[in-house]
Amino acid sequence: MARLGRMPRRSYDQYCAIARALDAVGDRWTLLIARELLAGPRRYTDLHTDLPGVSTDMLATRLKDMERDGVLARRKLPPPASVAVYELTPHGRALLPVLTALAAWGAPALAERQPTDAIRAHWFALPLLHRLGRLAAEHEGVVDVVLEEGGFHLVFGAAEPSYGDGPAERADARLVVDADTCVALAQGTLTVADGIAAGTIELTGAGPLADALRGADS
Repeated sequence: MARLGRMPRRSYDQYCAIARALDAVGDRWTLLIARELLAGPRRYTDLHTDLPGVSTDMLATRLKDMERDGVLARRKLPPPASVAVYELTPHGRALLPVLTALAAWGAPALAERQPTDAIRAHWFALPLLHRLGRLAAEHEGVVDVVLEEGGFHLVFGAAEPSYGDGPAERADARLVVDADTCVALAQGTLTVADGIAAGTIELTGAGPLADALRGADS
């Protein structure tokens, strides 16, 4: 595991693969920072906005820790942007299946939304990647997902499924849903086809991927 320096760190001091992994990503906020960066490079201010509750000091510390451990890298965009962004390294992007599995495991806990719960549209991307993942082996394409809170896009193809913030430059299908419908999809209590039939999901688009979504047992 790459390191940028000898900085003090806590360790479980166990010769175990799980313990070693948690040494690197087990601290509070680390996996949520990785969740944000799976969608692509982000500025510090973007991360702070989409991680409500994290202090500036904590965020800065975690970013340094993750850079030290080779999970992310910091780089400066060329002019005219000339701003620094953080992005996952290949080692960091390998957390995708870990976070996808965590999203599936945690989906039942979305049954109750607390008044204090923040929400961002792209937080539903990983659960939907999990539920629609079987399409990846059958169809290539991009699906825009639009909620009142914002939107994101899912990419299915020969490579590992991925997602990004906002609408895609070109999408093969477009799903318009609300947060409750996303929760039902994440929990597996609703299929895309049943949501379309019930009017809780609006699907537009043509082609194999859109047709698969219309009939998918997600």
